[in-house]
Amino acid sequence: MSKMKMPAGKSMISWLLPFYLLSFFPITASGQRLLTLDSCRALGLRNNKQMRIAEVKQDVAKNIRQAARTKYLPHVSAIGTYEHTSREVSILNDSQKQKLSHLGTTMATGIGAIGQSSGISAAMQGNPLGQALEQQMSQTVNTMAGVLNQFGQEVVDAFRTDSRNIWAGSILLTQPLFMGGSIVAANKMADISEDMAYNRAEAQRQATLYNIDKAYWQVVSLNHKKKLAEGYRDLVKKLDNDVNMMIAEGVATRSDGLSVSVKVNEAEMALTQVNDGLVLSKMLLCQLCGLPVNEQITLADENMADLSDVLSMNSHSAASEMPTALANRPELKLLQNAIDLSHQSTNLMKAGNLPQVALTGGYAISNPNVLNGFEKKFSGFWHVGVMLRVPIWNWGDVKYKVRASKGATAIANLELEEAREMIELQVSQNSFRVDEANKKLTMAKTNIERAEENLRTANLGFQEGVITPTTVMEAQTAWLQAQSQKIDAEIDVRLSHVELQKSLGVLE
Repeated sequence: MSKMKMPAGKSMISWLLPFYLLSFFPITASGQRLLTLDSCRALGLRNNKQMRIAEVKQDVAKNIRQAARTKYLPHVSAIGTYEHTSREVSILNDSQKQKLSHLGTTMATGIGAIGQSSGISAAMQGNPLGQALEQQMSQTVNTMAGVLNQFGQEVVDAFRTDSRNIWAGSILLTQPLFMGGSIVAANKMADISEDMAYNRAEAQRQATLYNIDKAYWQVVSLNHKKKLAEGYRDLVKKLDNDVNMMIAEGVATRSDGLSVSVKVNEAEMALTQVNDGLVLSKMLLCQLCGLPVNEQITLADENMADLSDVLSMNSHSAASEMPTALANRPELKLLQNAIDLSHQSTNLMKAGNLPQVALTGGYAISNPNVLNGFEKKFSGFWHVGVMLRVPIWNWGDVKYKVRASKGATAIANLELEEAREMIELQVSQNSFRVDEANKKLTMAKTNIERAEENLRTANLGFQEGVITPTTVMEAQTAWLQAQSQKIDAEIDVRLSHVELQKSLGVLE
């Protein structure tokens, strides 16, 4: 026997992938896709848009929680500024600048005034030596005045800031030490929000599974009813042929033939309605599974002889699992999350009335700088400190917010209590439905036996000529009704179990 060769240029995985997919979604001989309940569920969970939204919301909540964790850690920021002003900052006023610029002149004037007042100048006027000395002193004073004026101007220039163009920068580190419990509350709220996102996704998952199960068993039910309608149509057609033969032989009336013909038309119409309903139900199932609505599908349970082949669950066992429902229902978990979130929101509000302490540190730089006089160059310094913020008066703003948050908590508690009561009622009702569906199925099976026996005896009597066609049609109608009730009861057993599992929060 020749060995199968793998095509060149393909890996083993890519070569086997089509066969692997076909093992999960086989194709029937007619070209239709064969789907099981599990494969429909898998497709629905993977392609459902709301499930994708729930997954994205979970990822969003996770990132928000991680962002909240960073509030415990020190934050470092860099700040840079440039500012141009129309006027520069002046340390000296105009009067001080004028005095310093004329410091020597002022001194010379003062010395001259002193000489005049003391009479030294008058004594030296008649003495040649005194005149020469006076002239020498005058020159010396004028020289000193010029030097002092220059020195005063240098002092004025030294005090000039030239601050019209200011450059500044800073690297700042802030480490929260105590924020009144606001960071702790915010982190707990982020944790609760992430848990809420998970519970919403779980609720959406169970709702998706429930809808897929309903659509799946609806298709199976209509398929069985289609076969039933076809069987009923064949029965009525056979009866119509027999009656027409009897009319031709003169042993039946034209009225009997018309009555049977009406039944044939009704059977054809019923079959058409079932076919239309089956097409629409398959479209709905394909939409829930994320497949094209016109996809040709075949369900694995369409040909199942006994649709009720599931484990039964009586009311006693369901009632005993009431704690399971209260512990597993995502709706209750969401309401509990809302209560916890409200508590943390109250703590966050209370933090507004508590002091806040933070450690700060960093490095600041500026140009011009005043670290060594006024210098037109960059220079900076390290700094560290503690910041304390103590709320003193806010007109009761925080108090009112805390009261409002506590009111929201009280509402959430009442909603949780009401939801628990409704879920207990729902579990009890669904448990009762399971028992009722099992009873209806038992009665439907009994009715099937009676209807089949009635139809058999009617056909036998009709063949013997002792029973009219009307009686046979009544037996056929009763048989059809019994078969239809059996199908409904079998599907109801399936769906009642699904609803009970959903109400218990254990639908997988």
